[in-house]
Amino acid sequence: MKSTNEAATDQWVSDKLRDAGIERHPQGITGIKEIDAALKTGSKRGTGKVGKPEFVAVSHSKQYGDFVLVIEDKVDTANQQLTDTNTGLLSDDVKAITDYAMNGAWWYARHIIDNTSYKHAIAIGVSGDEKHHIIQPLHYQDGGGLDYKILPEIEEFISFNDDNIDEYYQSAILGEQTDEQKTTQQILKDAEELHEYLRNYGTLGDRDKPIVVSGILLALREKEHGNFDIEKLNHDPLKSDGEKIWEAIRDNLKRSNVRPEVKRDKILSQFDIIKNSAKLNEPVGELGGNTPLRYFTEQLYQRLYQTITAAQSSEDYLGRFYGEFMSYSGGDGQTLGIILTPKHICDLFCDLLDVKPDDIVFDPCCGTGGFLIAAMKHMLAQASTDAERTAIRRDRLHGIEIQDYMFTVATTNMIVRGDGKSNLKCEDFFNDSNDPAKLQTQIAPTVGMMNPPYSQGKKSPTLCELSFVERLLDSMTEDARVAVIVPQSAMTGKTKYEKDYKAGILKHHTLEGVITCNTETFYGVGTNPVIAVFTAHRPNSPEHKAKFIDFRDDGYFTHAHVGLEEGSTAKDKRAHLLKVWRGREQAPSAFCVESTVTAEDEWLHSYFYFNDEIPSDADFDKAIADYITFQLDMVSHGRGYLFDDAENEDA
Repeated sequence: MKSTNEAATDQWVSDKLRDAGIERHPQGITGIKEIDAALKTGSKRGTGKVGKPEFVAVSHSKQYGDFVLVIEDKVDTANQQLTDTNTGLLSDDVKAITDYAMNGAWWYARHIIDNTSYKHAIAIGVSGDEKHHIIQPLHYQDGGGLDYKILPEIEEFISFNDDNIDEYYQSAILGEQTDEQKTTQQILKDAEELHEYLRNYGTLGDRDKPIVVSGILLALREKEHGNFDIEKLNHDPLKSDGEKIWEAIRDNLKRSNVRPEVKRDKILSQFDIIKNSAKLNEPVGELGGNTPLRYFTEQLYQRLYQTITAAQSSEDYLGRFYGEFMSYSGGDGQTLGIILTPKHICDLFCDLLDVKPDDIVFDPCCGTGGFLIAAMKHMLAQASTDAERTAIRRDRLHGIEIQDYMFTVATTNMIVRGDGKSNLKCEDFFNDSNDPAKLQTQIAPTVGMMNPPYSQGKKSPTLCELSFVERLLDSMTEDARVAVIVPQSAMTGKTKYEKDYKAGILKHHTLEGVITCNTETFYGVGTNPVIAVFTAHRPNSPEHKAKFIDFRDDGYFTHAHVGLEEGSTAKDKRAHLLKVWRGREQAPSAFCVESTVTAEDEWLHSYFYFNDEIPSDADFDKAIADYITFQLDMVSHGRGYLFDDAENEDA
């Protein structure tokens, strides 16, 4: 019979499997004839009797065949694994297999694969408890003998469910790019090539490039209605290619119901360069006698438009496309404080704020619309009726963007991705027309998301990041949830203005927590970002404890010329973050600290962090060894014992 601690460990592991959506079978009783038959002779002692692994499950792959999951757990992390001192490999003697989690899981994985038709197994050794633990997977495949592949440690089992196993196998086991990585990388490659054509044949400035791209994408939408034909871009002397594209843009803005008319005209005027630029409308011999506009339209249709319209993802492709254009031009808008938010951060905001279909989402610095696109995707996925889906697109997504060309890109992005554009405004968030009290009643937002302009506080203290945060919070309805991503420096509050803003925020709103992000989140920008989460119009109680989380190790890595890419552990780390954030799992203070806050505090994990790790025997032995080495060095140099002087002084 298992001890109380062992039973608690089993339950904790069982809960993790359940949370990952994996049907787990305890004690090796699966109901799967092949596996159950194999385990009848699977004793870890090699006696040929019944083997009873803690948990067995099967993950159903769409591409690679089913994977058997075998989990063995131990109470003490000292019993995680035992390696052979000669080979450095997992020991397969009876004691190792029976007493160590990793060795036992590997034993069962080999036995099942060798005695069934299954080809792949993921053996997972688990040791410790909810707060301090090790979860280590390895991959074993048919015919592997004693060969296996140790995989990166994990926190959750989400990578092994039916939805994620193929991607995990591609990335972690085969070391290949995932399908989404391939798609994104191809889009960025296309962006580089098209940028060269835009520069060489269009002589376009940085702001004009995304406008031309946006306009062509809108015109291509009319292709579906028979009102636009790429073949008719033939340098007609009576009507230029630019005029034909411009008219298709006008028609699509009407079809998309962009209102009021003055707003539609403002957007349309941004596209005048398409019909007015002589350079864009002149035939070029190197392009087969076609105009640059005809060539750009063909390329965008083949390379970008079909990908955007077909994608069932919140990936802000047009935003990434825009960002890539700007990076090849020597900047990405950073001189204006514009830093486009990566897709995975937009999605994380939706999860942190638990966005629902009936929420009203507001982004007052919406850029290319990345947050609104992610929110729309999350909301539509939960909607149950057509009426609800219509309401989401028509009424529940609101944005403000001060830069007219960015506003045009955002509007285009929302239209191309399925509407949601009618509530975007090209204005200054700090205008009187956007007074917080008015926004509270006119929009009544329940969710706020923002990536404000960075470094504006250097020019005017009243435009620092915290001033945007306070104004957004003041604009929300009571109990609205708000998340912002800002530089780490904004949370320190060094200047008088920043301290005043922090005090004002806590006086009227509650800080729920701050998450320190991967330093490469904004690749190539040199900003260390954090995500701060608030509840609006609930004064921060002195007793309220906020969560401060170190999420720099988020499973993403930088890839030259691409930026941040999702690694094989990213989904796992994200799932763990959300469980800790929602209070469903404890974590060591190295990951999460809960503390009350004041305006004088630095709202950062590094400020509140304390080491609550219990030293292991190995840590103790190392400390003693270091002390003895130090003391011998002291004596050998004639400096006596460490405590001699203190003892003499006491005497």
